[in-house]
Amino acid sequence: MNIQKFSEITNLSPHTIRYYEKIGLLRNIARNASGHRWFTEKELAWVEFIKRLKDTGMPLDDILKYADLREEGDSTSEQRMQMLQAHAMKLEEKIAEEQFHLQKLKEKIEHYSKLVELEVNA
Repeated sequence: MNIQKFSEITNLSPHTIRYYEKIGLLRNIARNASGHRWFTEKELAWVEFIKRLKDTGMPLDDILKYADLREEGDSTSEQRMQMLQAHAMKLEEKIAEEQFHLQKLKEKIEHYSKLVELEVNA
């Protein structure tokens, strides 16, 4: 598929796709006879994984390190697994922190709800 179709499917702008290629997140992109980029399901799956890592807060530099290891092949599987495990632990900590903040907000909302109820009934 061409870059426009790839952009539509991935919800990434063509500019972002070109940037990912420039910095090395997308590598060895095939070119058609006209020299235009041609993306396959392989790149689609990889970009979806990149987006997931970004959405979960993994820094771009770490994603690039992961991409470098991925490029080296199966011999780096343990290193990649360790990177993902470390990221998962950070994500779990962040989720716990966010749940704590949410609970505190709900407590404050409950406090104000009681105050408003008292004012209405007064």
